[in-house]
Amino acid sequence: QVQLVESGGGLVQAGGSLRLSCVASGRTFSNYNMGWFRQAPGKEREFVATISWCGGRTSYADSVKGRFTISRDNAKNMVYLQMNSLKPEDTAVYYCAADRSASLRIGAHEYDYWGQGTQVTVSS
Repeated sequence: QVQLVESGGGLVQAGGSLRLSCVASGRTFSNYNMGWFRQAPGKEREFVATISWCGGRTSYADSVKGRFTISRDNAKNMVYLQMNSLKPEDTAVYYCAADRSASLRIGAHEYDYWGQGTQVTVSS
């Protein structure tokens, strides 16, 4: 089992920045690829970004490419999502997730463990 807890959400104006954090506990953190997903009201959970176990590979949704950066610190069991140039359409609950697969994946159903989510609200 891996337990994940997100933090760092909040209310920000359009064009602003937020940094989300996710701390992991339980099994060896560096065994897992990590991902960020988001879910807006009335919409399905969607992929945002993912990072390989060693941090050497990343992948982003087209909607956030160039604005968001995913990173991790295996010594601290942490994964981060730096979000810049935020837009109202980025408003959602953001979830951290862990995946045991060797390859980077973008399907929510493919991830094994999830946090409880943190709310991000971007005002226009």
